[in-house]
Amino acid sequence: MKLSLFILLLQSVNIEEKIKNAPDQRYEIGVAIAAYLPFVILVGLAYLTYHFAKKRKN
Repeated sequence: MKLSLFILLLQSVNIEEKIKNAPDQRYEIGVAIAAYLPFVILVGLAYLTYHFAKKRKN
């Protein structure tokens, strides 16, 4: 419980503030990609796990 709270606090990033202080538009795009990339990877891993479990069941 305490470890997950600690990790959550470390990962809290204010994306709006980073975009507001961005030096140029390319930095804004990088921040947006970096914010969504972990979720995309997790969804991909979840799908692969589901796919292989379903394939093994058959």
